[in-house]
Amino acid sequence: MRIATWNVNSITARLPRLLAWLESSGTDALCVQETKCTGEQFPREQLRELGYESAVNADGRWNGVALISRVGLEDVTSGLPGDPGYDGKTEPRAIAATCGPVRLWSVYVPNGREVGHDHYAYKLRWLEALRSAVVEDAAGERPFAVLGDYNVAPTDEDVYDRSLFEGSTHVTEPERAALAALRDTGLSDIVPRPLKYEHPYTYWDYRQLCFPKNRGMRIDLVYGNAPLAGAVKDAYVDREERKGKGASDHAPVVVDLDI
Repeated sequence: MRIATWNVNSITARLPRLLAWLESSGTDALCVQETKCTGEQFPREQLRELGYESAVNADGRWNGVALISRVGLEDVTSGLPGDPGYDGKTEPRAIAATCGPVRLWSVYVPNGREVGHDHYAYKLRWLEALRSAVVEDAAGERPFAVLGDYNVAPTDEDVYDRSLFEGSTHVTEPERAALAALRDTGLSDIVPRPLKYEHPYTYWDYRQLCFPKNRGMRIDLVYGNAPLAGAVKDAYVDREERKGKGASDHAPVVVDLDI
């Protein structure tokens, strides 16, 4: 079984590439973030023509998440239980479903904006709500994973130059402690094996030639429980999908399972 996660940075803008990638990659279940569309605008019919079902949590703003599966889509949970909300609103940042033999969450963790900002405090509360929501599944016997754009680099090696991020979000100790607390529920970081490059980054800014210069970050993660981690055959970042015209600023992260 092949599962993957991809921040597409607008599913409307990325639809031709998404459909082509699904066909060429043979992915069974894909977690999508930053759909930037309403639920009604989500391309269900185009995906259905390829044999995929869709579950969507989106409101047309800058967020939005989805699960796309050709191996079943059951017991859908739309939204994060205990979501703390921001500025009086609950944002569409999480969705879960059972896809064949595995239970998956697609998550888009708040950015945090800057240290000390209300959005940063919201990010930490949101990660705590996520930890609480996954405790039971993380400790269970069914293969389970939380995939998505975490907007946190777990270690200094997951950014191209740690000194340039001093005082910024994505690398602070409270954020990394929140990730550690999530892992402590029984999850482990399914680290992509590097291909050509020493560090398997997943995100490169559009500006300043960051991708050609490999000035990236590893913030798109797959956290799996013991049954899922024990079934991993391969894991990688599909850097090729970051290349060319019309690419997202994130690359898909792919995990192959012997399930």
